[in-house]
Amino acid sequence: MFVTSIDDFDEMGYSLSRLTVESDYFDDGSTNNNGVESIDAPNKPFDCLDHEVAQLTKLRSAPNERLRQVGPGRRGRPVSTVKMLEGREGNYSGRGRFSSADCCHVLGRYLPVNGPWLVDQMPSRAYVSQFSADGSLFVAGFQGSHIRIYNVDKGWKVQKDIHAKSMRWTVTDTSLSPDQRHLVYASMSPIVHIVNVGSAETESRANIMEIHEGLDFSSADDGVYSFGIFSIKFSTDGREVVAGSSDESIYVYDLETNKLSLRLLAHTSDVNTVCFADESGHLIYSGSDDTLCKVWDRRCFKASGKPAGVLTGHLEGITFIDSKGDGRYFISNSKDQSIKLWDIRKMSSSATAARNPGPRYHEWDYRWMDYPPQAKDMKHPSDLSVSTYKGHSVLRTLIRSYFSPAYSTGQKYIYTGSHNSCVYIYDLVCDTCIFVSAFDSKPVEGLI
Repeated sequence: MFVTSIDDFDEMGYSLSRLTVESDYFDDGSTNNNGVESIDAPNKPFDCLDHEVAQLTKLRSAPNERLRQVGPGRRGRPVSTVKMLEGREGNYSGRGRFSSADCCHVLGRYLPVNGPWLVDQMPSRAYVSQFSADGSLFVAGFQGSHIRIYNVDKGWKVQKDIHAKSMRWTVTDTSLSPDQRHLVYASMSPIVHIVNVGSAETESRANIMEIHEGLDFSSADDGVYSFGIFSIKFSTDGREVVAGSSDESIYVYDLETNKLSLRLLAHTSDVNTVCFADESGHLIYSGSDDTLCKVWDRRCFKASGKPAGVLTGHLEGITFIDSKGDGRYFISNSKDQSIKLWDIRKMSSSATAARNPGPRYHEWDYRWMDYPPQAKDMKHPSDLSVSTYKGHSVLRTLIRSYFSPAYSTGQKYIYTGSHNSCVYIYDLVCDTCIFVSAFDSKPVEGLI
């Protein structure tokens, strides 16, 4: 397993590298980072994406207008850290301090692009990984029935070494509870296990050293091990988990009553990814190998029995969905080699989506075939997405993509793993690739 850097663990847990080479006041747009390929960004204004999400991102990650008035410079270019600090010392904003948007502008200019360096090595492949919400913990799930939780703030020390129970093929997904005291892990089985990771013991062997309670997602008539779980996520209040499965369904499990509370026959193929849209828990996003992203409203599902809406635009299966957390925007990664940004207010009905299917190469299989060159320029006739990001490669496994952290970057970036052993970072607003960072010779699969 690799991380971007192991320098200065005692101070930060990671090191940051400059996003661009700065002049005293404004960037010149060039980059110079060891081991990182630079992608020259076009000379576009910040809000080059003509959509509300561009303005929201600007509000959360752009500096105070008065800080732009320090010294000479070109309008529309990022304000340098030197200029930001000078403006703060001169109290140009009238606050006497940086606002959260000012902090995001400064931190968003420094990305963890040095490295990678090896911090741990296991006898089997790492399939999934996950940072905690505050970035202090990192969870990695391996094919050899192993899950390790690393304490980032303590030099990536192994805080919990979990020996998983009833694994079939691999750990397909994990999710940390909001309070970081519990972890659920899934496999190609309808039984999901939950383990207390807040206990003092470092090693956790299922039902030997600690109890790994099994949560049964199967219905009474499904039989044992009749399907597998590809995706599982905690709700923001920690009371429920939602799962996507190989039987084309979405499941919601109530942890307080310890029983399955909802099953939706959601798609016509494997449901590879699910998540709650926001902290209310009412809306659920799902993505499937049927190429569709769907929005489900639990408040009206029983009356209609249908999704609240469908979002068309991808030409191949969906591998991952990440919510912006506002109940409005999310991104999806797809086997059509693209990431798309969605606004659920543009969603269509199921009937409309069925009338406008996109072209597909049905003989193509991403597990062992390269993506057909002739398909790279194909477009969906009813693409409802806000923006599309291309350059990375989605092959062999369900590669993930995420918004960058809201607290440090204002979610101004999208980052993803890739089959070509690289991590790609895209500018959300200008849909351009900012960095391509090379890892080892294997695909970057469980990136987060």
